[in-house]
Amino acid sequence: MNVITLGPLALASDRLAAILGIMVFLVVGSLLAARYDRRLAPWTTTAVLSGLIAARAAHVLFHIDSFIDEPWRVAYVWQGGFSWIGGLFGVAIATYFLAREARKTLPFAAISLASGLFVWFVFTTLMTSGEGPAAPRFALATLDGNETLSIADRKGRPAVVNLWATWCPPCRREMPLLAEFASQPDVDFIFANQGEAAPAIRSYLGKAGLTLDTVLLDPFSDLSRHYRAVGMPVTVFLNPDGSVETMHFGEISREALTAALAKILPTDKE
Repeated sequence: MNVITLGPLALASDRLAAILGIMVFLVVGSLLAARYDRRLAPWTTTAVLSGLIAARAAHVLFHIDSFIDEPWRVAYVWQGGFSWIGGLFGVAIATYFLAREARKTLPFAAISLASGLFVWFVFTTLMTSGEGPAAPRFALATLDGNETLSIADRKGRPAVVNLWATWCPPCRREMPLLAEFASQPDVDFIFANQGEAAPAIRSYLGKAGLTLDTVLLDPFSDLSRHYRAVGMPVTVFLNPDGSVETMHFGEISREALTAALAKILPTDKE
């Protein structure tokens, strides 16, 4: 996953692709509505709203075990979590009501929908990154100050590298979840603090009641530059050979974390 910077704003490329696709869908629908049938304009708005609601609802239903203990997370849409199957269902519902009222407008509705999907597909294809950077060889000091650690030297096990800071609200929100998953025996979790001194980190962890096994001090944000990470938090999922399997920009959800871990964990457990 790549990230796109627009001034001070950073967006994951998949989310930007979805936004651009929706914008093109709305614009093309409005142009066709002005030229052929005004009923297309409210349909595009209804289709977007119903599609987003249905996409979120389907995602929650597909991961109901994850949400049942934390139902308030249904509203955490900034974490992502939308099902394309649910989205298509929502658009289909809006289109059904359009067809009942103005069947002759369906070809124009199809044009606007195809335009949005085309832009989404092209942007996603262009932004699909190849192989990520190799594991960095430089060493960083651990929080306890007793040793240094190079990510390249710890090959042989899958790893999750979280780039974070104590002043970053999304970092603080996701940290308890990451700390919970860090207890898994088959993957190494590395929490690389970006740009802060050890006392500030210890103070935050103590107040938050968090115990993390591996915390690195990255005072000059070398890891952020190495992985071309813009903004925080960023979570990098590494294969046992140190190569990047995937990266998550922004606050991570339980579902996204579980799915990413499944890609790097060994599948031949006995």
